Amino acid sequence: MRTRVYPLFGIAMLTLASGAHAQTDNGPEQNSATSTKGLEDIIVTARRTSESMQNVPVAVTALSGDFLDRQNIVDSTSLTQLAPSLTVLPTPNSQSAGTVYIRGMGNHEPSSVSEQGVGIYLDGVYLARSSGALFDLVSLERVEVLRGPQGTLFGRNTIGGALVLTSKKPADEMGGEVKLGYGRYNDWFVRGKIDTGYIGNSNIKASISAQHRQNDGWVNNTLTGGSKDFGSLKANSVFASVEGDFGPLTATYNFDFDYRSGTPTYFQITTATDDVINYYSQSPDFGGAPFLYGPDRLQDVQGTGFVDQNGKTRFNSYSRISGHSLTLNYEASDALTIKSITSYRRFLQNTIADLSGNGELLGVTLDPVTYDVDGINVVVPYKGNLAPQRQHQFSQELQFLGSSGDLKYLGGLYYFHEKSFESNRQALTFVLEGGDAGLNLYPLQAFGGTSESKAVFGQVSWTPSSLDQKLELTLGGRYTEDKKTIRLTGDVSPELRGKVKFDNFSWLASLSYKFTPGVMAYMRFSTGYRSGGFNPRTSTLNPFEPEKAKVYEAGLKSEFLDRRLRFNLAAYITDYDNLQVQQFAAGSGGATSLTVNAGKVQLKGFEAEMTVTPIPGLIFDGSVGYTDTKYKQFLFRDPATDTVSDVADQAKPVYTPKWTLHLGGEYSQPIGDATMRMRVDYSHRTQVYFNALNITAPFNEEIRSPADDNVKARLSVEGIDLGGSKLDVGIWGDNLTNQKNILYGIDFGSLGFAGATFKKPRTYGIDAKVSF
Repeated sequence: MRTRVYPLFGIAMLTLASGAHAQTDNGPEQNSATSTKGLEDIIVTARRTSESMQNVPVAVTALSGDFLDRQNIVDSTSLTQLAPSLTVLPTPNSQSAGTVYIRGMGNHEPSSVSEQGVGIYLDGVYLARSSGALFDLVSLERVEVLRGPQGTLFGRNTIGGALVLTSKKPADEMGGEVKLGYGRYNDWFVRGKIDTGYIGNSNIKASISAQHRQNDGWVNNTLTGGSKDFGSLKANSVFASVEGDFGPLTATYNFDFDYRSGTPTYFQITTATDDVINYYSQSPDFGGAPFLYGPDRLQDVQGTGFVDQNGKTRFNSYSRISGHSLTLNYEASDALTIKSITSYRRFLQNTIADLSGNGELLGVTLDPVTYDVDGINVVVPYKGNLAPQRQHQFSQELQFLGSSGDLKYLGGLYYFHEKSFESNRQALTFVLEGGDAGLNLYPLQAFGGTSESKAVFGQVSWTPSSLDQKLELTLGGRYTEDKKTIRLTGDVSPELRGKVKFDNFSWLASLSYKFTPGVMAYMRFSTGYRSGGFNPRTSTLNPFEPEKAKVYEAGLKSEFLDRRLRFNLAAYITDYDNLQVQQFAAGSGGATSLTVNAGKVQLKGFEAEMTVTPIPGLIFDGSVGYTDTKYKQFLFRDPATDTVSDVADQAKPVYTPKWTLHLGGEYSQPIGDATMRMRVDYSHRTQVYFNALNITAPFNEEIRSPADDNVKARLSVEGIDLGGSKLDVGIWGDNLTNQKNILYGIDFGSLGFAGATFKKPRTYGIDAKVSF
């Protein structure tokens, strides 16, 4: 019955819009509705220059840094609840890897040589690896979610869209703030920021922010202390910025650092074959631990860690991310600005992949060569030590921005180079038919690679004065050349090397018209490109071709009733060719896969966003997203018969709910010199699959994430005068209905089991911030 509600919700918003309706593409960013001026203007950089969001013919959601701070949103996983058609999920066993999808397009392979389907940018710098996508958002001005291909201005691997993170610039005046908070599961943080203002009589100003946060985890491991429970974390983050204003030249240097260490979220075996259950259930008969499994979330469990590459038994995974960027902005004339963005970034990850969720299991094992019985030994469904995963990248972008008469233009050159390496020591027990014995195997998967990308791009917008600049015609294009190499080592002997080269031309054309100062409609045709490459999780060279997308989009951006209502709508059709299909194939060789260009997909959908401020201090905001996935072709090679068949009618959308919904309400009321603020958010999404085919993932139905609802609330008093300083105090709660749904599932197929991580239970806490 629920799915019938969403079309009615969309129709209701459209009806209101025709009479006077509104929504923020900003989610709840501009929520300072205590004034009588209506909703504030929202500035975004969706076209690589600062513009009002309501004038940009792009589907974009923007969230302000102040809003993220009030909501204690620490990384991008929480954005899923606030932006339509967006999925951001933490990958099991990693502290910094994320799976990001927009409008049904993305990538769930976290290897160090796998390209993203949604580009992530920090201050204009592309973050190449999904393994480093999750880091603490310490000092942000705003986050923009750009939906649809952004291949012209943002380049390759933005076939689904882009997440654009913009950090705060140093303030003109000296000041600072300190914020701390405490919540359930001994979850606490402290964060500080200092702005120098302009130093002395110079034109240089700087700022530095630092944060420490940690918690004790929320699934009890009965074999360890509380600080090593599943889900525990210690994280330290630093962001520093220095800006100099030298007349026509502005120079900004940014540095970011993020270190996370802790025991990843508990991965629970939820289902298994009869043979696997029979085999591991015998463990207590041999003096081993009981076999823990089941579809319902467990609270008291066992986990034995894993012996790392140094011979030490560990439970924790850690990651370290650092980056430097230098942005030079030179105003050569009133008609031309030259901008340079130079960046160097490094990423390191060392994870303990405990995908067994059990204590020390014992079982009968056979020698893997002779198949003779070699006794009762420790057995394990699957564990590993990814040690290390390394990546470093250099990028240089040169932009030329300007205007001449009715024309605005942007052109540029781009260069990117990266080198990466990954080594994964695995341990697994392959259960034999009948479940009476197993083989202990220790595959080693190691690989490295390089990637080099060069591009030239340009975009021109024409707003004729003869039409009072109501019409805008934009044309843009980007030519990209990619070169990649791969080196497979580990159990591959002799090692294998390969190299590939691709080129692509992506382009867009958009037409928009302002019917009134508050109502703009647009049509947009754009293309996108996700680079090809090599699949590293195999023992042979497995190259694959790039993906390409063509998107037809129409949209409306509107404001009514003296800017008290805002409504934005986008509808699209995406034709997606050469889909890179990853068929997970865990077996005696460990966690392996095959990547082929097997698919053609058509995606249809819409997003509608609305904000209403009926009276000063009161705001309602909401969004709805709908994505319909239709596979036109999905080729599958049967490993038993080596025949290829089209199974498009069986394929399921991955990491993509059909419906996403968000409703929020906020009320702020002056109390003397302070302000009381109360906010409640409700979000809903329909079910999510993690594998496209049941024939390759036999437990796909059992590990899918069912429809999920989330309720969070916050009550705060802000701006309390402390005699020159201001105090904000708030209490909050998340997952207030205590949903226990699967968050992320993995089907191990031929190993005979599947498992999942679960959503964090209900949490609540208090925080306080002092600004001076």
